Amino acid sequence: MKYIKKIDDIKMHNKTAITLGKFDGVHVGHQKLINNVISKHKEDFISVLFTFDKPVGAFLRDTDTRVLLTKEERYSIFSQYQLDYIIECEFTEEFAHMPAQTFIEEILVGRLQAGYIAVGVDFKFGYKAQGDFKLLQKLATKFGYEVEVVEKVTYKDSEISSTRIRGCIEAGQMEDAANMLGFQYPIIGEVLHGKKLGRTLNIPTTNLIPRKDKLLPPNGVYASRIILDGKVYDGITNIGCKPTVSNELIRGVETYIFDYSGDLYGTLIQVNLFSFERAEQKFKSIEELKEKMDHDIEIVKKYFAKL
Repeated sequence: MKYIKKIDDIKMHNKTAITLGKFDGVHVGHQKLINNVISKHKEDFISVLFTFDKPVGAFLRDTDTRVLLTKEERYSIFSQYQLDYIIECEFTEEFAHMPAQTFIEEILVGRLQAGYIAVGVDFKFGYKAQGDFKLLQKLATKFGYEVEVVEKVTYKDSEISSTRIRGCIEAGQMEDAANMLGFQYPIIGEVLHGKKLGRTLNIPTTNLIPRKDKLLPPNGVYASRIILDGKVYDGITNIGCKPTVSNELIRGVETYIFDYSGDLYGTLIQVNLFSFERAEQKFKSIEELKEKMDHDIEIVKKYFAKL
């Protein structure tokens, strides 16, 4: 898989199967689009996913800057698919003001040699979002490509969307979020030095400070699985400010990894959140905190034993 960021670096010489969109959550609806273009390999199409490096509309209106997936997390999901190209194009002023038909002529046809295009029913593009699947269909014969419009995927009788997933995460409904994402909600970050309180409690933890634009669920304790060097470990994660031992207001991600010992400082790890267990609390003493943590660990171990 090749990764392209600059529009000037795009020049295909063979017919491509392209899917376009924000892919902000790479949820099961997005995955349906991705699988559609991958399936075109059997017809000798080059598979391409085209997206932007920031939300479309960033130059046109204020947007919630918190993201479901950071760039690192999104790329980690993309890399699991047998795509030939990922194009995460710089969303410049030029792109923001490019007419929809110009985008089709110059980018999709001129640079990408589009032969097949898969989009969702609500896909919009071009200046002021004036382009849609109907415009793509209107120009299909003229430019010699096929358009497939993919209907929304549903969950619990409602359409899956990034907005709906965002709402679940903000409410701590991690199982519902995972069912719509198709994977557990990830947090990727570098392990930083903490206050090492966990070691004094015989519960050594790793500490991550997530990127400022990362959407986090409510402060509290979560059952989690951690990916280290391609291996998966069960664990328990606290998201919050650790009010029992700190007056700081910086939200962190602190994880105790079961059955693991080793120095992880400076290591990039992935924490996948499975379920919300309880809200973050302030305890009267370190001893009370330790007792609650031991209880939480037993609950999470039982949770994973049932999966």
